[in-house]
Amino acid sequence: MTKFDGSEAALVHRHLHSHMPSDPALRVKALESLVVERGMVASETLDAWVEAYSEHIGPKRGAHVVARAWLDTSYRVRLLEDASEAIKEFGFEGHATGDLVAVANSDKAHNMVVCTLCSCYPFSILGMSPAWYKSSEYRARAVREPRQVLQEFGVDLPADTAVHVWDSTALQRYIVIPERPAGTDGWDENQLAAIVTRNSMIGTQRMLSLGPV
Repeated sequence: MTKFDGSEAALVHRHLHSHMPSDPALRVKALESLVVERGMVASETLDAWVEAYSEHIGPKRGAHVVARAWLDTSYRVRLLEDASEAIKEFGFEGHATGDLVAVANSDKAHNMVVCTLCSCYPFSILGMSPAWYKSSEYRARAVREPRQVLQEFGVDLPADTAVHVWDSTALQRYIVIPERPAGTDGWDENQLAAIVTRNSMIGTQRMLSLGPV
């Protein structure tokens, strides 16, 4: 007669479920299967969009905009004057950046972006917005107590550094241009873009890490 070992069964159960995708991932997969099965979209098209947002769009586009602004003073001026026009030089224009405004950090000013009404976001240059950006807590507290919110992100600002909070809307969205870190003299655009993060372009990160050099 086969002997049942409860401990071993529980171990096997945990092992199997550790390799299962999360519930949201399963739901997404089920929806994907349905729309492909019904001929609403080709699986190749879905794969192309996923690759575009994960490998090409994402925050990598915005990072190159920032890096160009660090390297090219004339481009920085154009970007701060009319960001929507300036990013066309990269071919990044789109519905989500039709009325884009660039705001620059300095040693005396820090900028942070929020959308208090919903979650408007320049996804065509920053990729998909993070979950916390869409949360009601961030949307409410970012305008009410920005310094405390920034501290929770690990950003401790001197008392004499002004904090400017920009409220995105469907008609106007923002990108923060962080300060260029010291020690990056001689770096090219690709090297600089590699250290620019999504959070720094939202304004919930101030110091950028140079990484291994």
